[in-house]
Order: sequence, then structure tokens, then C-alpha cells
Amino acid sequence: MEFLAEYGVFLAKAVTIVIAIVITVAGVAAASSKGKHGSEGAIEVNKVNKRLDEMKETIEHEILDKDALKEMHKASKKEKKDDKKKKGASVDILPKKRMYVLDFDGDIKASDNEQLRNTVTAVLSIADPKNDEIVIRLESGGGMVHSYGLASAQLNRIRNKNIPLTVCVDKVAASGGYMMACVADKILASPFAVLGSIGVVAQIPNFNRLLKKSNIDVELLTAGEHKRTLTMFGENTDEGRSKFKHDLEDTHELFKSFVRDHRPVVDIAKVANGDVWFGKRALDVQLVDELKTSDEYITEACESLDVFEVSYKEKKSLQEKLGLSVSLGIDKAVTRLLSSVQNSRFMS
Repeated sequence: MEFLAEYGVFLAKAVTIVIAIVITVAGVAAASSKGKHGSEGAIEVNKVNKRLDEMKETIEHEILDKDALKEMHKASKKEKKDDKKKKGASVDILPKKRMYVLDFDGDIKASDNEQLRNTVTAVLSIADPKNDEIVIRLESGGGMVHSYGLASAQLNRIRNKNIPLTVCVDKVAASGGYMMACVADKILASPFAVLGSIGVVAQIPNFNRLLKKSNIDVELLTAGEHKRTLTMFGENTDEGRSKFKHDLEDTHELFKSFVRDHRPVVDIAKVANGDVWFGKRALDVQLVDELKTSDEYITEACESLDVFEVSYKEKKSLQEKLGLSVSLGIDKAVTRLLSSVQNSRFMS
């Protein structure tokens, strides 16, 4: 027991130091960013067909002998030559159909919003409603309502331009993630992807009783009846709880209405209870249209379409890169620390 007590003191000191470092780094970053606009970035485009061809050629060179490779190259050249003749003989040459693949990896704040905004803007400047398709590889367990509302609005820009939109979910699109997914014309999911969670949740700690024991008073002054319903430090009232609950229910109704408008095939009364469904079960309740991984869908498209991955990369300054490195180092240190504490519990 004495060892555990000493270890607890050590842990408290270590955590305090880590928190102090985090606050210091955050303060320096905030001070240095005052008066500065966000870093400029650039659109990056990679042709998926080309990458797949290179992968195929690499394997062929390893498994085929020289004669087989020679024959294959001759057949390939003949095929390309025949294609050129067909195009030359055709009076009306149809434009090549394209697929644009965008990624959204969502956290609780939907931090990928800026990347999504820029990639959608770039693709909409060139995409043709008659020939093109936009695919979003979406991964998100949801988060803040207003942030995911904005992300969903970015996808709505694609629908408003009448460009076919497909969302691929390989792992999870729940809560705010599903709010985004339901905007699509078509939703594909892997067999064990998690979808749904059409609900709203809020959790607020309250330290009022602890503060009272320490003879600490908290004064909260507001102007407006509902400016603050629940508080972390003051004494919460039944009236405040009721108003907070009402706001949650209203948000849930807006969420359900949004899903109903964009995906009318869904029985909203059945699925809007906060539950989640794995891929096959999600197909049964029509939360998705087909079970298929994004890799399968995009690879198949490469047989008949030009497929391009489009991303937006921010240009970070040296200062920002150093800040990110420090932040990652702190994250790893905290993870190791918590892991060692967990292990010590079982060892004791």
C-alpha cells in the first residue's frame, strides 16, 4: 500500500508537469498566431488508374518470364493502337467520364471541415454533372452538431450541382458522421462498418458540492432567461435541466428531419433511437444501399473511368511544424504514462 501511495504522488506530479507543458505550448502557439491568417495550402491530385497500373506492372515483372512479358507488351500496344483508330473514325468523341475521390476523417470537432471545403470547391469548378461522380471516403463517429452541420452542408453543395455523390464507409459513420453520409445519392458500407446513432447526447460535470465543502462560492451572472441552463460550478435547477433537455430534444428532431429529407426510404421512427447497426444490419434497415468496401468500388471504377484522388494540403510554417512535433511527443508521453499506471494495477 505504501508503494501505491508513493506511486500515486509521483503520478500526480507527472500529470501536473505534462499539463503545465501543454498549457505553455498552447500559450506560445496562441500568441504567435495572433493577427495571422490561416496557412495557405494547395490542391493535390493523384490518378488512381496510374497507381494501379504501376502496381500491376511491378507484380508482372516479378512473376512472368521475359517471353511472356514481351507478348503481353505487344498485345497492349496493339490494343492501344486499335483504340486510337476507333476514336479517329468516330465523328462524335464522347468525353471521358471521371470519378473524383475525396476523404473526410472526422474527429469530435469535425476538424477536416477546412480540407473538405477546399476540395469540394476545387472539384465543383471542373466536375460535369452528366459525366462525373464524386466519392467521399467517410470515417467519423460524430461530434459537435454545428461542426457536422457545416460538413453536411459542404456535401449538399455537390447535390445542389446535380453531380452524383457516393459516400463509402469502411469503418464508421455514426451520429454526425451519418448526418453527412445521408446526404449522398448512394451509401456503400463494408460488412462490419458501424452506422446510425441518430441521437443527441450531452454530459456536463458539476463541481458545486465539492466547492461548497471547500467554502468556495461561485457567482454566475446572466442577462436572458435561458443564457445559461446548466453550469459546471453553480447549483443547477430543475428548470435549467428541463430547458437543457428541451434543447436536446429539439436538436434530435432537427437531426431526424434532416435524415428523413435526404433519405426518405428510411423508417425514421425505427432507426432514430440512438442505436447503431453493423453493415449487414444497416442494409436491412436501409441506412445503406450496398455492402462494398471503398477499395472495391474505386478499383472497379478504374476499369471504365479516369479516377482521381483530390486532397488539400496546408503549408505549415516551421513554427507550426515544431508545435505539432511537441504536441505529438506530449500525446505519446501521456499514453505511455497511463499505460504504465494501468499495468501497475494488475502487477500489484
